[in-house]
Amino acid sequence: MNKRWTIEKIREFVEKNSESKLLTTEYHGFSQKLLFKCACGNNFEKPFKKFKDNHQRKCEVCQPPKSSR
Repeated sequence: MNKRWTIEKIREFVEKNSESKLLTTEYHGFSQKLLFKCACGNNFEKPFKKFKDNHQRKCEVCQPPKSSR
């Protein structure tokens, strides 16, 4: 069974598993981009699935995108 993510559970996950902070206050589903603040102070947007599953937990300056194969 899939875990139902709420904005509170997402905020808790972000606090425990990254140095970033969640700025978004509502969650409407997995395809929604959420707004985060990186530890360096930059804001960035990512869907929660990428943040959680792909470990993309920093802004593009601190964690540049991987080059394609």
